[in-house]
Amino acid sequence: MNFLPACCSRPEDRWPWSQSVPGLHLIALDFESGRFEPDDFARSDILPPPSVERAVSKRQAEYLAGRFCAREGVLRATGRPDTPAQGSDRAPVWPTGCVGSITHTRGRAAAVVGQQQHYAGLGLDAEIIMTDDRALPLSRQILTRSEQARFRSELASQAGFFVTLVFCLKETLFKALYPLVQRRFYFEHAELLAWHPDGTASLRLLTTLSPAWPSHTGLEARFVQEDDRLMSLIAIPAYTTSNHSA
Repeated sequence: MNFLPACCSRPEDRWPWSQSVPGLHLIALDFESGRFEPDDFARSDILPPPSVERAVSKRQAEYLAGRFCAREGVLRATGRPDTPAQGSDRAPVWPTGCVGSITHTRGRAAAVVGQQQHYAGLGLDAEIIMTDDRALPLSRQILTRSEQARFRSELASQAGFFVTLVFCLKETLFKALYPLVQRRFYFEHAELLAWHPDGTASLRLLTTLSPAWPSHTGLEARFVQEDDRLMSLIAIPAYTTSNHSA
């Protein structure tokens, strides 16, 4: 239980946003795929699913690092060092009483965990900021036509940052809502209404996902830039049935 794989740095619980969110635990670490060893799973007491066992070492290191963060988060939230399994839909299966979200991107993994009595859903995503040249062609896939018009100046002045931000926020939205609605949805099914330099953003659904989550439901998110990476969070309080987030 105390084993730390050589491919992973020691987990840290530094909260990157200026405003705290009560009852949430964010755990992050750095990892190096090239230092992953096949027996790291067994020594870490983390059981990978068959798809990960058959995967290349990069994918195995990502899974190990993400689950390492998740287990530490569950321990902080519940006092039990339980590791989320992977469901048939590849989404994490959180221990009873917990909700959470896992992300990893180019050598960095993180997980956010809270208690189900306080939060109905959590979404966390991290992305490396794209170059402008890569972002502009992708903007037509990630942004709706309304978003392209609304944020024309951002696309002209900081396309890489902004397209990455929208991608990150919509991925975060999916992670927060999918466990609640059990329905897949895509970039065109939500839109960014506003974002602010203080790291807050507002989104809106453009399709009905369930009776509790109808079209035009609004949600609030927060994001932060750290070096060449963006990370965003959506936390949905347990008392929410529609039209709100925290």
